[in-house]
Amino acid sequence: MTVRTRFAPSPTGYLHIGGARTALFSWLYARRHNGAFVLRVEDTDRERSTEEAVQVILDGMRWLGLDWDEGPYYQTQRFDRYKETVQKLLDAGHAYHCYCTTEELDAMRAEQRARGEKPKYDGRCRERTEPREGIEPVVRFRMPVDGVTVVDDQVRGRVEFENRELDDLIIARSDGTPTYNLTVVVDDVDMQITHVIRGDDHLNNTPKQINIYKALEAKVPLFSHIPMILGPDGAKLSKRHGAASVMEYRKEGYLPEAVVNYLVRLGWSHGDQEIFSREEMTRLFDIADVNHSASTLNPGKLDWINQHYIMERPAESLVDEFIWQLEQVGVEPMHDRDYLTRIIASQQSRAKTLLEMAGNSLFFFGPPAEYEPKAARKHLTAETGAILQQVANALDKLDAWDTEAIHALVAERAEEAGLKLGKVAQPIRVAVSGGPVSPPIDQTLAILGREETLSRLRKACEWVSSQNA
Repeated sequence: MTVRTRFAPSPTGYLHIGGARTALFSWLYARRHNGAFVLRVEDTDRERSTEEAVQVILDGMRWLGLDWDEGPYYQTQRFDRYKETVQKLLDAGHAYHCYCTTEELDAMRAEQRARGEKPKYDGRCRERTEPREGIEPVVRFRMPVDGVTVVDDQVRGRVEFENRELDDLIIARSDGTPTYNLTVVVDDVDMQITHVIRGDDHLNNTPKQINIYKALEAKVPLFSHIPMILGPDGAKLSKRHGAASVMEYRKEGYLPEAVVNYLVRLGWSHGDQEIFSREEMTRLFDIADVNHSASTLNPGKLDWINQHYIMERPAESLVDEFIWQLEQVGVEPMHDRDYLTRIIASQQSRAKTLLEMAGNSLFFFGPPAEYEPKAARKHLTAETGAILQQVANALDKLDAWDTEAIHALVAERAEEAGLKLGKVAQPIRVAVSGGPVSPPIDQTLAILGREETLSRLRKACEWVSSQNA
């Protein structure tokens, strides 16, 4: 048997983090078993589905590197197939027309609640053979009324549902449009899906769908229902928890391989290992090892994983994403890739995200418009102004403009002044960056270059003079 999994999002919003994890688990299972991963867009909700939402989903999948083997298929292009299946179920007696009005259904449920019963359709149209004038009927699926329907779930184990508790669900609305529980079965049958991996919020739909499979005399796939993801506060994920959309994680400066690594550990583990290459997680992942309980987002852990990948990646390979982040903060870097690579290399061990790296690197793309007040009061004084002037004069005459020569010069000036290295380096840092934080001062000046460094030091000296005039 060739393993075939699928990811079937609804384009009524963005690709959220829970959906991305479902896609990842389905992708990994297919890849581990040399199977096929199918992408299907469930866009039958015409009022809420948009082309923009479809594009966001596709962009998120591509950014995460979750390539699909078939698709994307669109349900709106398969309405004839659904209509054909509904008729087949009607002809075989597995479905029937229901002429109940909304008012009648509301009254029926109210009576059931009054008797302490669970509200469900009571089957009053099951044996009806004559149409009801003036009413366009829906089509209901005829559920079995005795016995149990068993879901042999690869994550949750054996789950039993009493058939008498199952509703005769609507499979086609009065306007002929199909409903979710029908379309998902028809699609999975036609696309020969062997393993369905999805959130456990779908578990209650599964017995209904299994009975439709049986009515169609189709093979039932293996189901795996994975627990939900909770916010750090233990509540269900919502917008208030921050980056719920996958592409928001890119905006916040996370690398796709870090997000994938983080997602795979939300509910799955392999010993105490935290960092997985794409090859390792593909080789080791097994859906049977997914935890039964819900997982909780841990932003600190994502930061740690992301910093690991930033540090491990060759600096040059981060240039394109670094440029993208700079553009998000309003910087159009008119520099060659070598200049950008050197900036990245100087910041790799210091930044948890690329957004943080971009923010900390702004002074490399233009002189500071002003000095941070606290840093200026402490480090740009009359005493340090004289030292800055001496350093600028010495740097102007420096033969080799590299980190070794710059470090030696700054250390020499500190020794001559009877100061620790930091007492000289910190005023230089504030002068060239505008604040108290930058990469090591020798790296910083080497990247800025002689001309830009001297210009900023002399501007700082003028500022100090003006403050003490």
